[in-house]
Amino acid sequence: MKKYRRRLPVRLLSLCLALALAAPWALAASPDPQPAETAQPAAVQKEPVESQILQDMYIDGTAAILVDAQTGTVLYEQAARERRYPASITKVMTALLAVEAIDRGDLSKDMVITVGPEVGTDVGEGSSTQNIKEGEQIRLEDVLYCVLVASANEACNVIAQAVSGNVEDFVALMNQRAAELGMEDTHFVNTHGYHDQDHYTTAYDISLMCQEAMEHELFRTIVSSKSYTVPATNLHEARELHETNALVSTWRVTGYYYQYATGIKTGHTPEAGYCLASSASKDGRDLIAVVMGCERVPGTTGSEGFTYFSESVRLLEWGFQNFSTKQLLDSTYFAGTIPVTLSRETDRIGVQASGELEAILPNDLDPADFQLTPVYDAESLTAPVTKGQVVGHVTVSNGDTVYGQLDLVTVDAVERSELLYRLDQIETFFGQLWVRVALIVLGVLILLLVLRWLLFGRRRRYGSSRRGYRGSHYSGRRRGRR
Repeated sequence: MKKYRRRLPVRLLSLCLALALAAPWALAASPDPQPAETAQPAAVQKEPVESQILQDMYIDGTAAILVDAQTGTVLYEQAARERRYPASITKVMTALLAVEAIDRGDLSKDMVITVGPEVGTDVGEGSSTQNIKEGEQIRLEDVLYCVLVASANEACNVIAQAVSGNVEDFVALMNQRAAELGMEDTHFVNTHGYHDQDHYTTAYDISLMCQEAMEHELFRTIVSSKSYTVPATNLHEARELHETNALVSTWRVTGYYYQYATGIKTGHTPEAGYCLASSASKDGRDLIAVVMGCERVPGTTGSEGFTYFSESVRLLEWGFQNFSTKQLLDSTYFAGTIPVTLSRETDRIGVQASGELEAILPNDLDPADFQLTPVYDAESLTAPVTKGQVVGHVTVSNGDTVYGQLDLVTVDAVERSELLYRLDQIETFFGQLWVRVALIVLGVLILLLVLRWLLFGRRRRYGSSRRGYRGSHYSGRRRGRR
């Protein structure tokens, strides 16, 4: 009985060691519960649908683009990312920098400028002009009207003087602002657009510039004006200005007036052809169109044959008639379910879209034909889960065109089971590499100690017992009987 009691602690210690060493691998080896369905819902594969409306459109010019001004959505483009010469459409950037300086308070539209010696810089023969001279004193607002309404080249250099002090620094500022607007294929070398082979842009870049410019009330007021009178100055009598854009004014040519037109700027050189950046508002929508490289119809005279006006009207009206805002996705979209762990309430939870997604589309496209691609951020959720918790997103696309995405959120809340949570913590703790290594080291040490005790401890006890027995022998004389 005493021998059994002595061995009992050793046996218990060995049992504990075995359990400790086995626990991590037992926990790690237990397979995870497999969900009844995949956590990542597969996208419904659909063939891209094409618009016959887009296929039927073509502009008689070398480049064109149509943009919804409120959203920046490109509705139509034709060689819109290819470099072209902008001619006097350049003046939109020149005026934009002045208007921005006015809105910041750096300049005042009523400030009087004394025209400096750079007024004629790069103003070539045959340039459009209002004969502004060095030494003339003229208000900044009047100069802006000369730039945008009458398209006066020398007026652009006066703007440069007012904003930057000189033409060179102003042109550098033009290129800097273009880069800020994302005009990646644009380079300016002068303030007005007189031809230079290193002075170029694209229809798309022009649309970005015009969208920004139309955000400013003063700019919108000027480009929508049919005419303007510049008061007399110290060197010039009063000037009568008339808009060069035939969509706005019928002073120069007739037959192209468009009642919904709100601007913006014409441009023409032999190298650039006839160009027009135009804008229009109708039924609460604002469109910006750019056509470039148009040619006048051969043999026409008077007001006939100016295709950059007629094509711009056709493009704008086509946009108003053939496009509308449609809902692509809303919160009624149900993406399926996703596994949930550490809960006794449920092992899956429903997921739906959050919010609304709209797009301006050709009227012959149905959003129901588009592809929806839901993606979860993780294969499963860990309770607790809150209602409306974001767990992924769903993307709407048609072929290579991506229209946007909405968050995917949980439709309900799920409480956590504290028991499952604690068990999971234990499993996680013992599943760590350093814990496993520590247990192995501890187990080896304990095993060595047990072996040492078994091999050497018992031998010493046995030897000590035998020595005690020998020392107890009686060594005295026997006592005889009396």
